[in-house]
Amino acid sequence: MSWNPTQAPHLPLGAAVDAIETVIVPRARDLGGFEVRRALPAPARQMVGPFIFFDQMGPAEFLTGQGIDVRPHPHIGLATVTYLLKGQIHHRDSLGNNTWIAPGAVNWMMAGHGITHSERIDGAVRSAPHSLFGVQTWVALPESHEDAPAAFAMAGADTLPVIEDGGATVRLILGEGWGARMPLQTPSQMIYADAVLQPGAGLPLPDDQEDRGVYVLQGDISVAGQVFAAGRMIVFRPGDRLSLHAGAQGARVLILGGETMAGPRHIWWNFVASSQERIEAAKEAWRAGDWAHGRFQLPIDDQSEFTPAPAD
Repeated sequence: MSWNPTQAPHLPLGAAVDAIETVIVPRARDLGGFEVRRALPAPARQMVGPFIFFDQMGPAEFLTGQGIDVRPHPHIGLATVTYLLKGQIHHRDSLGNNTWIAPGAVNWMMAGHGITHSERIDGAVRSAPHSLFGVQTWVALPESHEDAPAAFAMAGADTLPVIEDGGATVRLILGEGWGARMPLQTPSQMIYADAVLQPGAGLPLPDDQEDRGVYVLQGDISVAGQVFAAGRMIVFRPGDRLSLHAGAQGARVLILGGETMAGPRHIWWNFVASSQERIEAAKEAWRAGDWAHGRFQLPIDDQSEFTPAPAD
């Protein structure tokens, strides 16, 4: 068994085992008319599989001239996954990628040794009222990939595998599940899926993933004899065969998990690493601000400003 931050060395047996290991209530932050709910990392759970960060963005409605402006900032030791249900975000990075993230598409940015990117709503989209609703997650990289060169990939909504059965429609965002595989390569085994359940519909959770969690985006679900409303993340014990069932209004959930890391991860600001030494080296490199020759460069199409590192 891989490292698990809440796994006790002696587990109860038989009926004494609770299929639900942890229920996480996200922390809400108001960013000036734009709410973000953070489910991971949480005090009870640092990761679910390799997923170490989970933010629900919105839903939010912006007036003309308003929008998000996340200035250029760095990452190491992780891959970001941006998945939108509504709206668009303009992505620019230090590899030269300049693209808009659309609903249903997968934006996969593997930081490895280091990358810089910005996320904005600008241009024609900002010149009219618009909406935003989505989730950004970070996937912690195994040690073999922490110092790999940065990489970026996008997959359109029409390229994602779709599984439909008995009132459940599942889009596979990353990894594999229910006999399907998303073609985008990932550095470790994982599952990340968007499931829409009609009222009363059921969906079995894949039982071949070491770690599994479910985040309720809309509606409510019942699982293991309990009901969970929107805005809850439920983490399950490994190996149990479980199914989700939507309530009377139906539900939309994100399913995440996979192979856990070989050990815990250090997190500081936007950096994730298996050692504190890697974090300290990245701090020094960003604070040096040597965009021409240093470890970090600013996005080619967004160099007029950047986000300073916070104080220790």
